[in-house]
Amino acid sequence: MKILIAEDNDIFRHLITEVLSGGGHTPMAEENGLLAWHRLEAEGADLAVLDVNMPEMDGFQLLAKIRGSDKHKCMPVLMLTIRGFAEDQVAGYDSGADDYLTKPFDNEVLLARVKALGRRILNKDQ
Repeated sequence: MKILIAEDNDIFRHLITEVLSGGGHTPMAEENGLLAWHRLEAEGADLAVLDVNMPEMDGFQLLAKIRGSDKHKCMPVLMLTIRGFAEDQVAGYDSGADDYLTKPFDNEVLLARVKALGRRILNKDQ
């Protein structure tokens, strides 16, 4: 799967990229929501992994653009963030996220969540 990553922290961005690559996916990593949006518009993606706190455009703003776009509105979105309080998770789901994972995360759990969201894409195409 082609996976858009929006993450401003260099270490996490590289880690997520490596984990997804190792899982057989094609990551497209950007350092903020605005760059990620432009890349999504230019290249498309099957799924998105979004941090919440980013400069230029945060994860919730990017999620709103994705859900408001006819072209991308059905794309599965996983929020991956340090913000782990229940109200943060509820806000993520209420904003249109399909899943929510907090940092630090287990690599196998990230891959399992991506795989589960990927099944949504396969089921949609059948």
